[in-house]
Amino acid sequence: MWCHRLSHLQSRLQDLLRGQVTRWALQQSNFKSLFPLAIYWHHTASKSLNCVWQQHEDHFGPDGHVTRYDLDWLVKNSYEGQKQKFIQPRILWNAEIYHQAQVPAVDFQTFLETKEGLKNFLQNFLLYGIAFVENVPPTQEHTEKLAKRISLIRETIYGRMWFFTSDFSRGDTAYTKLALDRHTDTTYFQEPCGIQVFHCLKHEGTGGRTLLVDGFYAAEQVLQKAPEEFELLSKVPLKYEYIENVGECQNHMIGVGPVLNIYPWNKELYMIRYNNYDRAVINTIPYDVVHRWYTAHRTLTRELRRPENEFWVKLKPGKVLFIDNWRVLHGRESFTGYRQLCGCYLTRDDVLNTARLLGLQA
Repeated sequence: MWCHRLSHLQSRLQDLLRGQVTRWALQQSNFKSLFPLAIYWHHTASKSLNCVWQQHEDHFGPDGHVTRYDLDWLVKNSYEGQKQKFIQPRILWNAEIYHQAQVPAVDFQTFLETKEGLKNFLQNFLLYGIAFVENVPPTQEHTEKLAKRISLIRETIYGRMWFFTSDFSRGDTAYTKLALDRHTDTTYFQEPCGIQVFHCLKHEGTGGRTLLVDGFYAAEQVLQKAPEEFELLSKVPLKYEYIENVGECQNHMIGVGPVLNIYPWNKELYMIRYNNYDRAVINTIPYDVVHRWYTAHRTLTRELRRPENEFWVKLKPGKVLFIDNWRVLHGRESFTGYRQLCGCYLTRDDVLNTARLLGLQA
């Protein structure tokens, strides 16, 4: 009878591979409940519950079956194995770390025409959450061509490709000359947009630098200094709301989710939803938790606003910035003069799909 936990199997793996094999009788129902169906599963056994399972040197083998589970595969895909594995490797950074890394931009033609250029770009993007393409013709058409190289363009209430200046044409502070504090976009969507593309086509004036902050780096500082506050920010859901009533643009969007989003089995952070402009009335938190939540949020905000965590860059015609909107917060200093930007949102699934097809872990 199978009565050992999979962690016990892992601890005995070396002994098993050396040939010190013990036979365990297993009922089919118990084995199937422990190891779910997988790509290696091909069931040809009878429906009898008395099927005897035998352990061979490197696999389990029931009489009459053609199924084989490699022990390394079982350990790797066990719950204990997955707890110790990150889905996506990352390099967390502040301004100094990013500057020292000297991450190169990818040339426009290399990006479009070679797998190597595309792979290098995506590798940088996955590791740091931001990446640049340079020597791009400063037009909306070329920016769209660039974006479509790695993903479908996600159409939203702002359109497919957006093109804007500070003309107050939408009910959003991005359409002004005002400074914008660090934030992630579309927190008021049930699924915030995954990737954002920025291309400054023209700026005749001063100011307007773009601010970038690694939200995962800041969250890691909170986890190290105040783990109970990190946990609270990952469990308490908030409402985010966007109401627009400008001309023909009539929208009322509501999204719900915690500030920090983690995978439950390995506690890996996969998304930060942070936008003080769009946070709605806080009515999703029990009264006795509100004060503790504000304290935790203040701790995270303090980390996000540390000057050493701020990476400032001046966007210029020809240099396109891709931002992981689930990780990196962006902002802007105020500016003068005429400034023209274009860009879009990309579907996250398609970007990760492109990366995986190039052999990257994503």
